[in-house]
Amino acid sequence: MHADIRHERWELATPFVIARETYLHADVVVVTLTHAGAIGRGECTPTAFYGESVDGVMADIRQLVARLAAGEAWERIHDGAAAGAARNAVDCAVWDLRAKQANRRVWELAGIPAPHPLRTAQTISVADAATQTGKARAIVAADGAHALIKLKLDATDIVARVDAVRAAAPAATLIVDANESWDAALLYVVMPALHAARVALVEQPLPVGEDTALARIDHLVPICADESAHVGADLDALRGRYDFVNVKLDKTGGLTEALRMVARARELDFGLMVGCMEGTSLGMAPAMLIAGFARFADLDGPLLIGRDREPGLHYEHGIVAPPVAELWG
Repeated sequence: MHADIRHERWELATPFVIARETYLHADVVVVTLTHAGAIGRGECTPTAFYGESVDGVMADIRQLVARLAAGEAWERIHDGAAAGAARNAVDCAVWDLRAKQANRRVWELAGIPAPHPLRTAQTISVADAATQTGKARAIVAADGAHALIKLKLDATDIVARVDAVRAAAPAATLIVDANESWDAALLYVVMPALHAARVALVEQPLPVGEDTALARIDHLVPICADESAHVGADLDALRGRYDFVNVKLDKTGGLTEALRMVARARELDFGLMVGCMEGTSLGMAPAMLIAGFARFADLDGPLLIGRDREPGLHYEHGIVAPPVAELWG
């Protein structure tokens, strides 16, 4: 087996701003595995917030693929490796390689339903109300009145910005994402207004470690765990605090654990969202397989970049189609 590990930098179409930082580009790592004429690929996005760097992730990937090339079973390697970006890239490359070798699609190998076209959220960065309202109008113009909009917020002018976006997109499904920037007192104050604005979901309002307060707050709007939920083993402790969990392959460490996390979330009656880091269609494609289980999909990474690898996923009017085999799976 031969492995190629490559760092790519994709400049974003515009700066992407969340409560804690601003992104100007997406740094992704692509793993290509070649064996007996078959080629499998996987992509990950190292996340500094989770203690990851491009160099560190590439070093971890080299160790994983060296063991794989030496003949060790991926299942054994996988279960002993840390969740995160490095395992994600290799796991998705292994799934892709095995599908190419078997001349089948990954969902057939996994025994799950085939993915289907679905609506993805379009994300609006943190900005003032006028800027966010303008972006909401543009999304509705492109995707239709019933667009799915994800509104990034910090701890300032929450109600004013939500109300302005709702006025600009009265029929859209609206998710708000605070990225841990609120406290319990603030959430308690704004929750009735979010409910009145028909917000469908509030994503990770409180910091990890401070979210026990969610059990004492009336969930007028369902609350989704993101930073608090990485793998299936995290979910039992989140019961009573969250209504939904956001499954991201760069957190779970690949499709294998994502499928396990989905199964455990369903056992515990959590609603499901599937999300992404900034990345290309190669990073989004495996997430399409779990998006069929989710109430909300947020797979707009390539749209934030404004360009994509070829072939990529097909996005049109807010709908993303499943990957072709040439891309992944």
